[in-house]
Amino acid sequence: MHFLVHNSFLFTVAVMGLVHATLLVVMICAHVTPLIEFNILSVIVYLFCVLLCKSGYIMPVYVSILLEVSTYAIVSIHFIGWDCGSCCFLCSIIPIIIYFGCFLFKGSKRWIVVLLLIFNFSLYVYLFIRYAGVQPVYVLSPVFKTVLIIFSSFAMVFSMIFYNAIYIYSSEYEMVSLEKKNKQLSVDAQEDTLTSLLNRRGFLPIVENCMKSENTKHFCVAFCDIDNFKRVNDSYGHDGGDEVLRHITKLIKREMQGCSICRWGGEEFVILMRDYDFTVAKEKMEYLRKVIETSPTVFYNKHIPSTITIGLEENKETYKEPEEIIKKSDERMYYGKQHGKNIVIYEDAQ
Repeated sequence: MHFLVHNSFLFTVAVMGLVHATLLVVMICAHVTPLIEFNILSVIVYLFCVLLCKSGYIMPVYVSILLEVSTYAIVSIHFIGWDCGSCCFLCSIIPIIIYFGCFLFKGSKRWIVVLLLIFNFSLYVYLFIRYAGVQPVYVLSPVFKTVLIIFSSFAMVFSMIFYNAIYIYSSEYEMVSLEKKNKQLSVDAQEDTLTSLLNRRGFLPIVENCMKSENTKHFCVAFCDIDNFKRVNDSYGHDGGDEVLRHITKLIKREMQGCSICRWGGEEFVILMRDYDFTVAKEKMEYLRKVIETSPTVFYNKHIPSTITIGLEENKETYKEPEEIIKKSDERMYYGKQHGKNIVIYEDAQ
């Protein structure tokens, strides 16, 4: 179905060509010379339309289909009569008028679709008034009449079902695609593109929920900063710096499973540790510091050593906003930066 939706013009032209090839065979058997000639011409028109479709010229194809079907209805009803079912072809192009018309005409130009539908209906009424009950030029046998009525009715029903089906499918496909895009936009708005960690927008609400929830009020926050990161960028370029960020992110994710991790900005990370006792959190941060210190980043066969400085704080009743506890851990991290780096600071300086 997906293939048919994206190739619906080409499929329509191919089917219309097959319809007229079939009608050509019937008219040859019925010896209706004018319609033999017309169907040959129609097949040629649709072969040419196939080339137009492949070249991307859709509007001429649309116009050709409407003109050809309308003209064939007039000519065939004139020669073989109203009772042979040629009027069904006018009904069969209604979904084509609407489906392709809405694709080709946008905004105020959609009135063209309405005008085409009015013309189609007016032509149907005119042909009924003009030819219903009138003796045709060629009187066909009951067998040929039955074949033509069944065939034209099938073409009409098939058109109705097919174009409604692809319209429903394409509408649902667009809706699903839009939902996926919106979901991805929402994820992108809350994630850092380089590390796939949460960014501030995605992280702060999580901390806020922990502060408000009675079940998760006991937690710790660690503010981490890669030491001498500017030197890494200067020595190995920004590609090397990005690789260091990805590598340290991988280490933090591995060691801090179950925790919410945020890339706060640049080379800064914030870790939310739910249900962590402060003593356990200190031990865990010290272990993480050692892991990073002993796990250099491999970049083009070069080993880039890295260390981090960590500021740690536990949640207290005095903290009312997420920024307050994060600021406190940030201050402790900054103190560590000023006093040697590659250290975990978990209390204020005396």
